[in-house]
Parts: sequence; C-alpha cells; structure tokens
Amino acid sequence: MTTSDEVRLDYTESGDPQGRPIVLIAGFKAAATSWLYQLKDLEKAGFRVIALDTRGHGTSEKPDFGHSMQRRGIDLNDFLEHLDLHDAVLVGGSMGGNTIWAWLSRFAPTRVAGIVVIDQTPKMLNDESWPHGFYKYDASNELTMFEAGVPQTGHGTPLAKRGIRLVRLMNTIRKAGGAPSPSYTEGELTLLLDHARADWRDTIATSTLPVLFVAGDESEVWPSSHAAASAALNPKASSVIIPNAGHATNIEQPKTFNSAVIGFIRGL
Repeated sequence: MTTSDEVRLDYTESGDPQGRPIVLIAGFKAAATSWLYQLKDLEKAGFRVIALDTRGHGTSEKPDFGHSMQRRGIDLNDFLEHLDLHDAVLVGGSMGGNTIWAWLSRFAPTRVAGIVVIDQTPKMLNDESWPHGFYKYDASNELTMFEAGVPQTGHGTPLAKRGIRLVRLMNTIRKAGGAPSPSYTEGELTLLLDHARADWRDTIATSTLPVLFVAGDESEVWPSSHAAASAALNPKASSVIIPNAGHATNIEQPKTFNSAVIGFIRGL
C-alpha cells in the first residue's frame, strides 16, 4: 500500500480472510517476520492475520522523511483505511505498541475492537510520577541517552544463557534475512529520540478500547511493573507478566504469550 505521503508499506496476510483481523506491528528495527511464532496459532484460532512492515522497517520503503511517532500513527491509520478493516485487534511489540497510542491520540477507534501492547512502557523517561521507564533514563540524560542508539542496560538474562529462548530469537533473525544493522541512520535516531520523550498515559487513560498489557519478567529495557501500572490507568485495561521472558516476549515464550493474547481476543 501507499501512505498519504506516498511511502510504500509492505505487509503479509494469512489465515481466514473472513476472520477477525489481527494487525501485528513490530518494534524498532524489527521486521514483520518477527511474528514467526504467532502466525500458526493465530491462524488456527480462525483469525485473519496481517503483519505490517512499518515505515523504514523490513521490506517497506525507507524514506528520508517522516521519522516520528506522529507519522507512524498516521501510517497506521492509512493502513487500516486502505484495507478497510473493521473490528480489528491491534497487536504492537515494543515501539509498535506506542505506535498504536500515536494512532489513537489522533483518530477515532471506529475500526478497532481491542489493543495488545507487548513489553512497552507508555513513558520511557523516569520521574517521580512514573518509575517504570527505560532503565537509568531521567531528566539528567534526557537528550543524550539515545544519541548513539539504544544503550545496553545490564538487565535481563544474558543472551548466551537463554537456551531455547535464544534459538527462537535466532530463528526470527534468520527469517528476516539476517540481524538488523548495528548502526543507526539519522532517521532512526530521530525516531528513537521522539519515541523516548513521548508520554502516552493520557491516551491510555481516555481510551474506550479494551487493552492487554504484556510484559516479560526479565525485560532488558524496563521493569515489568510497567504493565500493571499502565493497566491501572484505565478500567478497561488488564495486564499479564510472562515468566522467563525478555523484551522479545512473544518470541521467547510464544506458547504462553499466544495463549494469553488469544484468550484476550476471544473475550472481546
């Protein structure tokens, strides 16, 4: 499809064409192929499964403009309108989750029935009102923390000790044709900083849609407490913490994750 500012976005479809649409939105530097371990279970559950490569990611076009959360929200709306989706469930991993809030902050949710956000805090900057942000990110380093990319935090289980979880991560990397580049483009850094400084709590609090917040209990980037804290912002929200899972929760523990998400969707 082509967005309203003429950028090509690629996507894949599988499952029942007449089933409820499930739109999968991957995180920063991640491709739509990162949903490898969700496709079969969602298809077997009778859903129409649509995995989107966002602007600058996967096989979608990589323009030199539009690198902001606001634009990602508009892109998502363009996508929903292009496919004329109704009664859809949006599932966002990491930055994909906050992309959903960027969309909801600007557009009426008439095409969507529910939201799932995977291991993404709505506010990355820590302060007295929100201690559930990116580890060690606060007012003292607000402009410098992400100037060279996403820093290591020292949290979570080291990759070499994740066993089958590491195998699953490597499988998704192979499916994508290799690991994302360790370097960052100017556009990626611009997007990353915009993402880091955003606060979507008000959007969550005023949402009329049911939401499931999922967290990995060993997330490398923020404490798992963000899920329950986010759910507490809205009476229609709930949360679940997946044991023995890092930030790539849906990849590391797909069976537990898929069960929780499919149960949530069937309850809508």
